[in-house]
Amino acid sequence: MSDKSASPAPPSELVDLYEHPGHLLRRAQQISVSIFYDELGSELTPIQYAVLRSLSSHPGIDQVTLAGLAAIDTSTGATVCARLEEKGLLQRQVIPHNRRQRALSITPAGERMLADLTPAVQRLRERLLAPLSPDEREQFMYLLDKLVRTNNEQSRAPLARPVAAPD
Repeated sequence: MSDKSASPAPPSELVDLYEHPGHLLRRAQQISVSIFYDELGSELTPIQYAVLRSLSSHPGIDQVTLAGLAAIDTSTGATVCARLEEKGLLQRQVIPHNRRQRALSITPAGERMLADLTPAVQRLRERLLAPLSPDEREQFMYLLDKLVRTNNEQSRAPLARPVAAPD
């Protein structure tokens, strides 16, 4: 009996939809969003959560910078910020030296919401990664980060890493 693991698999013709990484990534996103709503409810969308989380870590930034940190396009960022402001979760103030821009800050209600959602976010992570062993989880997160990081510039809304403040 031959050991199939010793011989390389024949080259794929990529005729099976489930051999396409893009399709699997889209399916993984669908699953992630579904579990997001199961765990966090419908008060926030995943993008709204990402914006609030980014703003919590970087108070006082403008909408364009926030969109870059959340890896969303600026028009989506403006719409999301307006919706979060309507909900009382963030506030926008005119920047005195640049009246076209608004400085954003998360409100106390927004900070409370993020704190209240922490257990649900932890459950979301656990549910998403549950099929994997601890070693597989570590490897998966490493490889997913590598895939996203090295392909960042291919995105229509690349992630902008925050620039460290000068000393």
